[in-house]
Amino acid sequence: MGFVILILGVALWAGAHLFKRLAPGPRGKLGNAGKGLVALALVASIVLMVIGYRAAPFINVWMPPAWTVHINNLLMLIALWLMSPAPKRGKLVAGMRHPMLTGFKLWAVAHLLVNGDLSSILLFGGLLAWSVAAVITINRADRAWVKPQTNGSYVMDAAFLAASVVLLGIIGFIHNWLGVWPFPS
Repeated sequence: MGFVILILGVALWAGAHLFKRLAPGPRGKLGNAGKGLVALALVASIVLMVIGYRAAPFINVWMPPAWTVHINNLLMLIALWLMSPAPKRGKLVAGMRHPMLTGFKLWAVAHLLVNGDLSSILLFGGLLAWSVAAVITINRADRAWVKPQTNGSYVMDAAFLAASVVLLGIIGFIHNWLGVWPFPS
């Protein structure tokens, strides 16, 4: 039953995020109330994913090598940096088209590298598939996108990178609290 709940959670996450693009008419009819409904669906999807992930039996599909933890942590740092305001206020990736979704994809790939069980593959693989579909859907809907001009600086890039390092440490300690220490000794 855990796998079913997990898959429903991932599907609800994807559906809530893609609702505006795939069904603009019905979404438009909801007006501002639609934002609340989408937010509620997203919260419900996270609850379902957590319950499903924790309830699913452990079925090992592959055994990740120990060195993938280092790649995971590097990808996580880059993902956090891309999800920060760096793409808008920094200089290195200024004007990047989908920095948050790219960071999300890196987050999913990083977790797939270090988790070889079926529930992790369903969760992180499903969310990776959603983020790829989201980029494709957005690009098809907005083909005339023009890279915005930004006045970012390398100092801001460094500041957001430092904040990302701190956030990665906090996330690591939360993982430890949940029973998984993500930093190799």
